[in-house]
Formats: sequence, structure tokens, C-alpha cells
Amino acid sequence: MKNQLSYKNGALHFERANISQIAKKFPTPFFLYSETILKNNYSAFYEAAKKAKLHEPLICFALKSNSNKSLLKILAKLGSGADIVSVGEFKRAIEAGIPAEKIVFSGVGKTKEEIKYVLKASKHGPYSFNVESIEELELISEVAKKLDKKARICFRLNPVVQPITHKYISTGNKTHKFGMLLDDVFTAIENKKLWKHCTLVGLSIHIGSQLLDLKATEKAIGKLCEAALLMPNNLEFLDVGGGLGVDYHPDDSKKMPELKTYMELIHRSLEKHYYAYRSKPVRVVFEPGRKISAKAGILVMSVLRNKVSEDNNFLIVDGGMNDFMRPSLYGAYHELFPVKKAPAKKLYHVVGPICETSDCFGSGRKLPALKQDDLIILADTGAYGYSMGSSYNLRGRPAEVLFKDNGKTLIINKATSYEDLT
Repeated sequence: MKNQLSYKNGALHFERANISQIAKKFPTPFFLYSETILKNNYSAFYEAAKKAKLHEPLICFALKSNSNKSLLKILAKLGSGADIVSVGEFKRAIEAGIPAEKIVFSGVGKTKEEIKYVLKASKHGPYSFNVESIEELELISEVAKKLDKKARICFRLNPVVQPITHKYISTGNKTHKFGMLLDDVFTAIENKKLWKHCTLVGLSIHIGSQLLDLKATEKAIGKLCEAALLMPNNLEFLDVGGGLGVDYHPDDSKKMPELKTYMELIHRSLEKHYYAYRSKPVRVVFEPGRKISAKAGILVMSVLRNKVSEDNNFLIVDGGMNDFMRPSLYGAYHELFPVKKAPAKKLYHVVGPICETSDCFGSGRKLPALKQDDLIILADTGAYGYSMGSSYNLRGRPAEVLFKDNGKTLIINKATSYEDLT
């Protein structure tokens, strides 16, 4: 059983939230978030960085994992920055109270209009543009010149490493579209006309997501430090990216590194590869997403019906792959729990109503004999859940509900119906 989930008097609770009681107020499916868990996850990350003596750590939460404004406001009050990949995410971060000077703008496809908007939004634009190609730097320079501004530039270095993760969320090799090879970084630096309206302030890496093995991470941070020493000026910060995994599967907990281990690895790498040659402190920037928000959310669903096909038992639920895509997109494992405690008796394929065979939340899962209207939850859906959802099959979107520290529940994003679709 996951730490944030527990049965009390036979009823499943999410932190202190009684799921069955909340489900009486809101039609399923809906996402349920815990303010307490979200805060605790952020604070644990930040405090681990401080304890590892990392200089002025800046935690830039990755909005692509969860962009709900109410959740972002909670993180903003804790001091969080933002890692964004579109002007829409930039606007959302600003609306949530995250200042531009705490926002890093990543992504390989920044448009001229996006760059212009973000540069004009504040005196100096974002904390940094994490540049991923020479062509992108040329465009930023051109826009900054027209606006008579100096854009803050951080090169996203492609360290050419291969982390152990799903191929669709691996981003640190030269076969991936992300980042720049070191030779291309030098080529950009040598083009002096590009730097009349740009200032180099940092270097970054991001090698992938759901990382449980840190060997590739350690190698990449070493390369980041070594590259930083070759830059023409002292850098303000090194951005070590995000991607630290969570234990979706019960077996993951055996191999998932502790935050302390991760932060100490960064400290050792900096000492060995950077501070051994340069004494001036360099700020460490992080871009976590799922590590902060994944366990802060669950998807609450109702059973529609049972279907038997010889020895195959299908449990058909009202949530679908349009609501939560990770299992169908990556074959990702998420645990399923009945809201009413009962002995597990049957092996089920838990599937949704979407007209795709991949609309399956889990196969061969041992669960109680559930019937129509029984509640079931999908765990750890606070990251890459609603943010990746759609209205495929012309289905409405689920509500997002927050269980607050004071025990109250609040709709933070209302459900949509067919009439809301265009």
C-alpha cells in the first residue's frame, strides 16, 4: 500500500481525504489532489538540496507535468519557479504568481511570437531561455535587438548519454531532438554578433524522465561541469534538469534513489568536476515535475460493468485513456485500488470506454469482485494526467478537485461536457 493511501474502517483515504465521501459530491471520473502532499513533496525536494549544500537552489516546477493554476499558486507561495515550454505555460506561471525571474523557457520549437511575448513581459525577460539550437539563438538575438533588450541565455547541452527509461521519454542522446552538442555550443559562442543582445548566464542538461538509475545522470552532470569550465565567462547557474522517478510499480521502491542520494551525487559531481577548478559559487537549478506532483494526485473512477470473455474478466470503468494517457502511451504501470476494502479474488483487465484497444489501465490485476457503481482509483496521477488529456471520442474532461489542508474540498477545474466542446 502506498504511503499516501490507507484504509480506515474499510474505506480508502487519500492522505486524510475519505474518497467515498468526496465521490458523493462530484461525479466520476475526477482527479483528486492533496494540498498537503504537494507541499510536502516540494519542501522535501528543496530541503534535500539545501542539506547537500547546493548553492541557492532554484526549483523550477515543470508545468508540462501539471499546469493547474490552483496547484501552481500553492507552489508559488513556497518559492517555486517554473520550467515552461510554451507561451501558454509562461502566461499560466505568471498568473499563478511565479515571477519571470524564476522561469526557464525550454523546448526546441520556440516561435518568434513566443520569444517576443516573453521578452516583453518583464524588464529582462525570463530567468533564461534554455537554447536548443544555433538557429534558435539567432532568432532570440534578432528579436532582442528589435526590442533593444538583452536576453538571458542558457545552452541546453546534449551530453550524449543513454539513461535507463522508456525510449519516448529519453532526451539526452544525439539521436534525440533535444539540446546541443558541445561543438555546436562553441560555434554559437564564437559568433560574436549573436551576443550583442544576448548574455550567456548558464548551462543546462535534461536527459530524460522517470529516472531510477542515476549512472547516466552522474555522467551527464560531470559533462555539464566540464563544459561550464570551457565557457568564456563565469556562469550564474548550472541547470541539472529534472526527471527523477517515482515508485509507480511496487518493485520501483527497491531501486528508486532517495532525494538525499540524488542531491549528494550532484554535490560530489560539482566538487569533483567544477569546484576543483573554480571557487566562485554557481547556483543549481532544478526542473522537477513528477517528483513534486505525481503522488499528489489520484484518478477516481466508477465501475460501469463487468464483461467476461471465457477466462478474461474485463472491468469497464468510466475513466478512459483520454483522461489519463500514460498507460496507453508508454505502457506505464499505475496501481489500482478499490475504494471499499475487500479481499482480492479475481484477475481483471481494467479498461475504459474509449474505442482503442490500448485504453487499458492494467491487465491481470488482482482485485475484489467489483460491480456497477463501485469506486476504484488509479494511483499517482498528479503528473502527466489532466495536462496530457483530451476530449477524444467527444468525451467531456473530468473535474479536478483539491483536498485542502483544512479538510475542505474545492473544485479547481470544473468538468466539461459535450456542450463545452468546439
